[in-house]
Amino acid sequence: MEAWLGTINGYLWGSILIYLLTACGLWFTWRLKGIQFRHFFHMFSLLGSSRKANSGSGSEQGEAKVPSPQGISSFQALCTTLAARVGTGNLMGVAVAISLGGAGAVFWMWLIALLGMATAFAESSLGQLYKEKDGNNAFRGGPAYYMRKGLKSPALAVTFSLCLFFGYGFVFSSVQANSITSAFYGSFGVPPVTTGIIITICAALVILGGLRNIARFAELTVPFMGIAYLLVSIAIVLLNAEAIPGIITDIIASAFGLKEAGSGLVGAAIVQGVKRGLYSNEAGMGSSPNAAAAAIPYPPHPVSQGYIQMLAVFFDTLVICSCTAFVILLSPVQGDNIQGILLTQQAFASQVGAWGSDFITVAILLFGFTSIVANFAYADNNLKYLKLDHAAGHWFLRIGFLGMLVFGSVASLPQVIAMADLATGLMTVVNVVALFLLSKVVLVISQDYHRQLQQKKVPCYRASQEQQQGFNLTAKIWSD
Repeated sequence: MEAWLGTINGYLWGSILIYLLTACGLWFTWRLKGIQFRHFFHMFSLLGSSRKANSGSGSEQGEAKVPSPQGISSFQALCTTLAARVGTGNLMGVAVAISLGGAGAVFWMWLIALLGMATAFAESSLGQLYKEKDGNNAFRGGPAYYMRKGLKSPALAVTFSLCLFFGYGFVFSSVQANSITSAFYGSFGVPPVTTGIIITICAALVILGGLRNIARFAELTVPFMGIAYLLVSIAIVLLNAEAIPGIITDIIASAFGLKEAGSGLVGAAIVQGVKRGLYSNEAGMGSSPNAAAAAIPYPPHPVSQGYIQMLAVFFDTLVICSCTAFVILLSPVQGDNIQGILLTQQAFASQVGAWGSDFITVAILLFGFTSIVANFAYADNNLKYLKLDHAAGHWFLRIGFLGMLVFGSVASLPQVIAMADLATGLMTVVNVVALFLLSKVVLVISQDYHRQLQQKKVPCYRASQEQQQGFNLTAKIWSD
């Protein structure tokens, strides 16, 4: 199976996705006039109000605008998407990229993240714009919704839902489980199957509570684990500050084949950097719009959630992944045929002592477990499009999802990585095509948001009748 998956992934990543993702990031960076650079500090300013909830809906003729009791705040949506983004890709994925693509892979991870910030802005803004309320008065949305409502293409919506259901319902969490069990086996000698069963039981307790339970869990754990990991990583970097300029030079030189020994690794650096970068930050995959759409944003405008999710890409790759990369490149253990999470563990241990390996084990547990429960939320959100949004469908997902956690715990790393690359690629192709087709909509709502900012107003989106018709809106979420 690995050979078969490798052939497909070779065509998908070597001939399609690198160009498609780069083109998408460049397109939205150009159309939005470098929004990720021009309004960089505006992303941070929105964090202060991200815990507020304002649905922006309801009648203006005296009807109170009461947020849905099932809604989540923008901050919870940010933490939920960070829980999925900030996972094993930040610890294991970076190590895999450096092992297979050399130091130059880090540069291409940075580049795909910078361009991906504009892509993330676009897809999350669209997720908010085309969201709708379900039978429980909770918001749902995502690529399947803007494909059906914005492009009027139910077939494309179902295709994407199948890809997302395959990836987040079964594949991606097996990668997280594999990394957690490998870390515990490497540090404490715990058999992978034992750790896998414990993870599966804990995941079951969380996911049975639904999206709001997952959001609350992520809101508590993501800031804690992120800050702890950053503090240790930054301390290591500062203690080796004199070596950092040389490492940055090495990263850039290796990325373009300027080093004699690494001239043949340019292709591998690009492929591995883009692969692992996308898997880590998820920009363009179409995953984050699912959580973004569930938020009740403040300011009450779909673009505000686009900014929040753009910030998530920045934190994930340009901050956390960079910390991991620097620690690994500072380590003398690289190049010893050590891959995956074991490389990250030994890199930290070489800098701070034996406790560094145990610290990474705890970190990978928190990073990986929050990703696992966030992955379930994404898969559950897409059951509707597969006509599985009933009791039997929910239980099918739960059982399959939990079963794949056990499988991932005992499977080989190359096997689960190959499956994840396939699922990531399929989702991204479908979603990026839709983003290109809806780019005019992104531009219009972005201009509306910034026009209100220039007028010193709190941006509040009200779709005009012309916009409703032009955007093919079928649910009056943003207009009376």
